[in-house]
Amino acid sequence: MSRTRSRRATRKPAHSGEIHAVELAGMRLHRFLATAGVDSRRKCEQLIRQGRVSVDGMLVTDLATVVDPEQQKIQLDGEIVRAQPKKYFLLNKPKGFLCTNRDPQGRPRAVDLVPSRGLRLFTVGRLDENSQGLLLVTNDGELANRFAHPRYRIPRVYRVQVAGIPKQADLVNLRRGFRFDEGWFRFRSVRRMKSRGRSSFLEVELLEGRNREIRRLFARVGHKVMQLERVAFGPLKLGHLATGKSRLLRPSEVRSLHELLTETTDPLRSPSLRRLRRRNAASRA
Repeated sequence: MSRTRSRRATRKPAHSGEIHAVELAGMRLHRFLATAGVDSRRKCEQLIRQGRVSVDGMLVTDLATVVDPEQQKIQLDGEIVRAQPKKYFLLNKPKGFLCTNRDPQGRPRAVDLVPSRGLRLFTVGRLDENSQGLLLVTNDGELANRFAHPRYRIPRVYRVQVAGIPKQADLVNLRRGFRFDEGWFRFRSVRRMKSRGRSSFLEVELLEGRNREIRRLFARVGHKVMQLERVAFGPLKLGHLATGKSRLLRPSEVRSLHELLTETTDPLRSPSLRRLRRRNAASRA
């Protein structure tokens, strides 16, 4: 198998939530699998290490392998993998649905709410089973791997109902953060919106989405989360999309996703992120 210097993939303009074929020759094998919609790049690396991927009939476990998909036959578990047009959906996930492609118990999956038409789709920015709201669903493993990566610190906005009435000191502590086994958790911003009986509604913003982070932070200040809904993820807004429904991203939304990830090597200095954070701050004012 020949190895050539990897070339940067070039994308054509987006139309109706779709990115068309990329230049694939000379691409690393795990990156091609992600680009073809198999899964995120990290998961594709695992598939290769597990010996589940073959090139021209020979099993490959070397992550440095470079391929030309137009000239070589690439298979996963014996099934030929072909490049697919990229699709991007916004889904309003209901409670009770899992953000996974594989569940041995056969529970409802969020990806089943999106019309796949034979595409391998997966969710970006997970929500736990008891949470609802905005999910990005795509077959673009390259974008998914980067968009969910902590180093990009893509803002996530949630509407939360908690038991009780948090004090101002609680909100200050939530912004300062608390240490957990995984590290330091904190809200970038938190504000009280209204109260209803013995519960409160708040809006919080995170720059990373770690396991049950919001529920664990509120538990630290003595308030149980009753409802949790994500309403924004980066440039994407949930808007009035009904629970359980999905739609293709608009071309401008697809462009915004790629701009966040490609315009700078330092995401914290990204002009798009700065504009997005200013808009979020203005909407909260």
